[in-house]
Amino acid sequence: MNNQVNDSIKEIMSIIVIAFILSMALRTWVIEGRIVPTGSMLPTIQLQDRLMVNKLIYHFRDPRRGEVVVFRPPDALHAKDDYVKRVVGLPGDKIEIRNGQLYIDDQTQDEPYIAESMEYNFGPVVVPKNSYFMMGDNRNHSFDSHQWGVWLTRDHLIGKAFVIYWPISQIGLL
Repeated sequence: MNNQVNDSIKEIMSIIVIAFILSMALRTWVIEGRIVPTGSMLPTIQLQDRLMVNKLIYHFRDPRRGEVVVFRPPDALHAKDDYVKRVVGLPGDKIEIRNGQLYIDDQTQDEPYIAESMEYNFGPVVVPKNSYFMMGDNRNHSFDSHQWGVWLTRDHLIGKAFVIYWPISQIGLL
């Protein structure tokens, strides 16, 4: 009887250890939950929403315009927290903001997800190789590429945010 109890305890402990190791590996390399700390992505993502982030995707393909991405800010910003923004400009894109409208390669962009028209002008600039131009959906209240003075390089990308999982009323794909 005592051996059975010991064997059961050993089995339960090994299951707990394996589950812990697997969860840490998944969180480190595959998928991770994040809390949104600011309102820079309003109205798409609310303050304190919880997101799932696919950390594996950009090992197999490049980011695409319009994707919501979690990334470490450029080193020159000396920020400690990761950012959540939308990919607006890809390498080689000419970016300009004028008259409240985003232009990419001199073409106006349809952006139904933004909070309001931009109240500033920017550019034109050309996104360098291996870099991205990131903007929050709350354009007039987002600290993003148009203010940084530095480029976000690919090595700063953490992953693609793909779903809001909390609060329940906000559950949905991004």
